[in-house]
Amino acid sequence: MTGSVGLLSDAIESFVNLAAALMALWMLTLASTPADEGHAHGHGKAEYFSSAFEGLLILVAALSIAYVAAERLLNPRPLEDVGIGLVVSVLASGINFAAARTLLAVGREHHSITLEADAHHLMTDVWTSAGVVAGVGLVWLTGWLWLDPAIALLVAANIVWTGWQLLQRSADGLMDASLSPEIIARIDAVLEGYRRQGLDFHALRTRQSGSRAFVSLHVVVPGKWTVQQGHDWAERIEADIRGVVPNAHVLTHMEPLEDPVSLHDQELHRPHR
Repeated sequence: MTGSVGLLSDAIESFVNLAAALMALWMLTLASTPADEGHAHGHGKAEYFSSAFEGLLILVAALSIAYVAAERLLNPRPLEDVGIGLVVSVLASGINFAAARTLLAVGREHHSITLEADAHHLMTDVWTSAGVVAGVGLVWLTGWLWLDPAIALLVAANIVWTGWQLLQRSADGLMDASLSPEIIARIDAVLEGYRRQGLDFHALRTRQSGSRAFVSLHVVVPGKWTVQQGHDWAERIEADIRGVVPNAHVLTHMEPLEDPVSLHDQELHRPHR
């Protein structure tokens, strides 16, 4: 209606949002299904497929926008009915802003990469729309036709960056990347308290699978302890770690302090930067 590739680029990204949301709904439904015989660790990693799909869609949208914008730079065209186009864009941005804030809050509450990714994408769309509205309004007032496709190219560059971040985060999840340094620091603080009580630890390994975190470590205790004593301490350690790592599955392996064999698997430990 307006002939603006800036507004068109915003519309294309909105279609991407819709497709991504439908994919997210499907993957979240799958991720929430209980563990079964074929998937003993659950289906949490399904969320990473959703964010990867969204990242790919964003990149395709960016290429489409760039193509149209480049063509318009070579063949400028005056804009029409800009007022109604700007009103629609502002209303859509308001809806996106409210949806993004809600998604981000729920995503953080439930530790869902899919909801957080969708929220960040929508929020990016809000700021993109604000820039588009300002730019198209300026074109309308000044008649600088080159500015409209230039804005579209900036939109394309901005969403390429968003798509790349989503793909990178999905790859980290599928490759069992460790938990963030902040969470590792919380775990280390818990373990340090137990070290002061005479215990030791090694082979600490962590990973994220959708909304669920996995933590495993070897606990070195005095060899004279009974199985019950070791078990009681391990339960306390696991509970304390779950207290600082929400929605975590913690697995401990007990080893005697006096046995040199207990140190043979220290190479399993990977330092966290």
